[in-house]
Amino acid sequence: MAHLFQVGVGSGGMAVLDLVARDPKVMRVTIVDPDLYKPDNVERHLFPMSMVGQKKVHAASHWFKERRPDLQVEAFDADLLDPAWQKQLEHSIAAADIGICAADNEPAKYQFDAFMRRFAKPWTLGEVLSGGIGGFVHWFVPGGPCYGCVASHLQRAVEVEKPKAPDYSNPGAAVAETRIPASRASIGTIAGLHAVVTLGLVAEASKYNPGFTSMLYTLQTAPDVFPEAFRTFRFRIPRAENCLICRPPEREVASEEIDVALSEALARLGHE
Repeated sequence: MAHLFQVGVGSGGMAVLDLVARDPKVMRVTIVDPDLYKPDNVERHLFPMSMVGQKKVHAASHWFKERRPDLQVEAFDADLLDPAWQKQLEHSIAAADIGICAADNEPAKYQFDAFMRRFAKPWTLGEVLSGGIGGFVHWFVPGGPCYGCVASHLQRAVEVEKPKAPDYSNPGAAVAETRIPASRASIGTIAGLHAVVTLGLVAEASKYNPGFTSMLYTLQTAPDVFPEAFRTFRFRIPRAENCLICRPPEREVASEEIDVALSEALARLGHE
């Protein structure tokens, strides 16, 4: 029976967890998220309006209590990057079988990857692109490429000379926001693909292989980015020999090296 460790129970994270945790082979989940469920989350989230103001992990625990009362849920109202929580999180990760990452920021993805490699756990990651134009699903196994290898290989930044989009959640903001919220339908589509890959790991563990390391699925056409909607791109990404994070022989990496790798990743994503 599987124990899942997941970071992030926002609109995408909760969508994938709801699908995966309904499988009877999943008997325990550990969830990590420090955020509150806010009014502007309601449109794209599974939680009802009545849960606004609660911590997302507590709302998620209640959600599963009503739908799968036999499921053991361990909830950490914590930031994955908070040093004060590292020992407790490591204890739960060591006991888990599979990791699910639904974090929406790069530092958390790198930290999650570090945890999974340290304890030799397979894990999956889903990423919805800004505006819901598509999304990525990745899966990782011990000894395979790390998140840094994948992010470096994909080089997902696309340089397009266009004005910044308005901040739909805060129209009066001093700095224009370039992220456009994805629709619940787009989030659900990528979450469904993420769930299918994760359930493959739950069912077959070390024997599972979907035939790719990363999959990009487009949902809309986008000028200078995606010429076609509903097209699948599959990538087989090897472990990079010069990866600062996981190059063999794997070792403890100095904080300065992590900073360099993170800066390079953020630059590729257009967050310089």
